[in-house]
Amino acid sequence: MKAKGCNKRQNCKLNTYDWLSDIPESEQYTNYVEVQFKNTRKGYYLNSNKLPLEKGDVVAVESTPGHDIGTVTLTGRLVLLQMKKNRIRTEGTDVKRIYRKVKPIDMEKYEEAKAKEHDTMIRSRKIAEDLKLQMKIGDVEYQGDGNKAIFYYIADDRVDFRELIKLLADTFKVRIEMRQIGARQEAGRIGGIGPCGRELCCSSWMSSFISVSTAAARYQDISMNPQKLAGQCAKLKCCLNNEVDSYFEAQKKFPAKEIQLETKDATYYYFKTEVFKGLISYSTSQNFAANLVTIPAARAFEVIGMNKRGQKPLNLSEDADEKAPKKEDFDILGQDSLTRFDHLKKKKKKKNKRFKDGKTSDERKTGNGGEKNEN
Repeated sequence: MKAKGCNKRQNCKLNTYDWLSDIPESEQYTNYVEVQFKNTRKGYYLNSNKLPLEKGDVVAVESTPGHDIGTVTLTGRLVLLQMKKNRIRTEGTDVKRIYRKVKPIDMEKYEEAKAKEHDTMIRSRKIAEDLKLQMKIGDVEYQGDGNKAIFYYIADDRVDFRELIKLLADTFKVRIEMRQIGARQEAGRIGGIGPCGRELCCSSWMSSFISVSTAAARYQDISMNPQKLAGQCAKLKCCLNNEVDSYFEAQKKFPAKEIQLETKDATYYYFKTEVFKGLISYSTSQNFAANLVTIPAARAFEVIGMNKRGQKPLNLSEDADEKAPKKEDFDILGQDSLTRFDHLKKKKKKKNKRFKDGKTSDERKTGNGGEKNEN
């Protein structure tokens, strides 16, 4: 069985791993096929001719007008799940069909049309600039047969581009379609590497873009630095939403940030939280870090309970210090001792010398029987 991953005919953007590819019945489960075109544009087509298609095959599909050229990115049962995810309905709508696998003449027209995209984008930007339109044309995509061109543009406000369409049609002699995209969609179409060292999420796996707010950064205690929070699209990074749910659940195990901790020496205000370590830092000032004290969340709840009963501990970390074992200072060399030279040296024992007659010095003193000689 062929590998179901990306190959040289695919750009791997928004690639879906076919985890049902090893099931033989999955291929014949449905006649719908997912086809990907330039960058991240995808469509779902009906394989009415029962063509034996696999992931990576280049096909000619129905378009308006003419036909388009795309690459099969998904077949089998998983296509229906993707269609349900993207809210694509087949009932009551005219579903476009797959004509055939590409022929050499189809690829010649396709390559000829794709070769004009960059020059068309540059010239169209100049035309929009002459018309003084507040818009940016980010990309141009020609249809596979060269009869239609899609112009992707970015604009903050509503743009009246009726005159622009007339000039573009007269200049390039093709049918014009204008599609407005956002900054995140443009970054996904262009692609790139993020500060994490991996491919951008918008061009690798994200298909829907949810608005990102600074509240996601506040929940995660991330520095509100615009240069660090903004991605390559100059908008807030999409990855800020990836872990915010985990942080939101973890915050439930910590006391509220508005609660003040009262001790006998000062009043402490919330400063920051280390979620994964379960620690909270408190400061004696509301405006800046002063006399920071870091304590476990359990200790913070203990102090809050004491304050509710009208009690105040000596300090925040007092009980924690009492429970912790005291470390004894131990100097292996003894260099810190002031009395290290005051110890008396022990007297060395004399060696028991043995004479030529075989007797030792102790035996001569005591005699042969082991007792002292009185004579």
